[in-house]
Amino acid sequence: MSRDVFVAGVGMIPFTKPGANEPYPQMAAKASRQALADAGIGYERVQQAYVGYVYGDSTAGQRALYEVGMTGIPIVNVNNNCSTGSTALFLARQAVASGAADCVLALGFEQMSPGALGAVFKDRPSPFERFDKATNELVDVDLPLALRYFGGAGLAHMKEFGTKVETFAKIRAKASRHAANNPLALFRTMVTEEDVMASPMLWPGVMTKLMACPPTCGSAAAIVCSADFAAAHGLKRSVRIKAQAMTTDRSITFEARDMREVVGFSMALAAAQQVYEAAGVGPQDIDVVELHDCFAHNELVSYEALGLCPVGGAEKFVVDGDNTYGGKVVTNPSGGLLSKGHPLGATGLAQCTELVQQLRGQADKRQVEGARLALQHNLGLGGACVVTLYERV
Repeated sequence: MSRDVFVAGVGMIPFTKPGANEPYPQMAAKASRQALADAGIGYERVQQAYVGYVYGDSTAGQRALYEVGMTGIPIVNVNNNCSTGSTALFLARQAVASGAADCVLALGFEQMSPGALGAVFKDRPSPFERFDKATNELVDVDLPLALRYFGGAGLAHMKEFGTKVETFAKIRAKASRHAANNPLALFRTMVTEEDVMASPMLWPGVMTKLMACPPTCGSAAAIVCSADFAAAHGLKRSVRIKAQAMTTDRSITFEARDMREVVGFSMALAAAQQVYEAAGVGPQDIDVVELHDCFAHNELVSYEALGLCPVGGAEKFVVDGDNTYGGKVVTNPSGGLLSKGHPLGATGLAQCTELVQQLRGQADKRQVEGARLALQHNLGLGGACVVTLYERV
């Protein structure tokens, strides 16, 4: 048996640069209280909580939620790299859909350090060993691995389809135009394609600094519940999770010898296909998308993985303006990770917050008019991908 699951409340604090943030318990408590207030219930009504973060000690989820209340409920700590927030949402939805709980909190936060991501536990095997080995074989440049992962995926697309580096700059410029209308985004200054190309070159001919998302601190949360619980407590039932899927890597990740596969193309493709099939819709039916643009290159690759355009058609999709207002589907109206910021554990729930507001008609100047179906794509290397479809009811 699977019950309908509704997103009754969402909350998100403004994202900040490392060092400008409050400590994680305060950030997480604020986002949680916002979600509870948006739903119109007290914390005592929450029956379970799934709390996502990447850089933190065990039971940091309890430390964060004890600021909100100490009610003895199960609190599960979640870490799935950059897909952590949506993994927490995936587990919360499962709990409600299965009947194990009627009202569940999904919370994500991250208190990050400046600079490139790096390993914390250096005295044991890295979960990225196979990814690093494949990347070392496919990408022969002296750069941090994150740049090599996603820049390498973009370079593979450039080599196969003739995609221009300026196309990635167009994606970044589009993100800035969208973020200019988002008061919660880290970067709200609009930049042009020329500005992006003129920013410091990280990988000649492949990537500039503005094509990469910044390290960010922040928190976001969502309250999910059953129809009966919503009816009994007068909660909103305007947004339903219509379908959701989580995938992990298959052998093609390494066997294909293609950096697009190393960064999760087939994971995203499989998750999207499962969601479309379960919902009885296709990518042509989607009105608005929040997708995982940790680099502009990954946004372009993800268009094809999600079926928003044909494989090889992403550059045309961008050049024609089909990825923004007035085009086929508005992608990352929030500004995405590139402009909004990417606090790893919070990102998936920040995406959820944006899409719920879009479907409610509460996105102000970012509003996608008439939005009825909203797609979320959140990916973490190592790896996991969560794709969620929300429906306005």
